[in-house]
Amino acid sequence: MFEWWHVLADDERQGWTLDPFVSVGPLGFGMAPDEASEALSGVTGEAQRHTRSRRTNETAHVVAEGEYREFGLKLYYREERLAGVVVDALRGPQVFVEGVALVGQVPSVLEQWMLDRAEVREPYTELSYMDAGIPGSSSLGVVLDVQRAGDHLLTRPVFVPREALDDLTHFLPREAWSRC
Repeated sequence: MFEWWHVLADDERQGWTLDPFVSVGPLGFGMAPDEASEALSGVTGEAQRHTRSRRTNETAHVVAEGEYREFGLKLYYREERLAGVVVDALRGPQVFVEGVALVGQVPSVLEQWMLDRAEVREPYTELSYMDAGIPGSSSLGVVLDVQRAGDHLLTRPVFVPREALDDLTHFLPREAWSRC
C-alpha cells in the first residue's frame, strides 16, 4: 500500500556529503545533464526526466530541470550546467555537513544549529532568511526549505553554487522553492 506521507528513516537513505559550493554527493555544480545522469547511474536505476525550455528568438531547446521523482531529487540547470540540487524531505538521500544531517529534519532544530554555527563566524553575513522565514547559510550554500509530511514540516534543503548567493531568490526558478 502506498503511503503518501511516508518518511524514509536515515538508515534507509543513501548517505551523501556536502562539499559547499562544489558538490552534493556525486553531483558536482557545473555538470552537464548527461554528466549528472552518469554520476547517478550507479546510485539509482531511475532515469533523469528532463524539462526543456527555449528562450525567445532561439530555436534550440536546453535542459532546464532534471528530476528523479522516486529517488527524491530535483536538479536545476542554467545554460545546461548544474546550478541547484533540491533533496526531497520524504525520500531523498541524506546529506551530511560537519556531521549534521540536513534532510528530513525538524526545521527549528537545524535553524538553531545554523544560529549556533553563525555565532563563531560573521553572524550578519553567515545566516540569511528567505520568504516565510526559511534560513540559509552563505558559507554552506544551502537553504533549509521545508516540505509537508502529514501534519509536520521537515527540511527540504536546496543546495546552490557560490554565484547563486548574489541573488538567491531569483537564481533558481520559483518552482525550486516550496510553497508551504
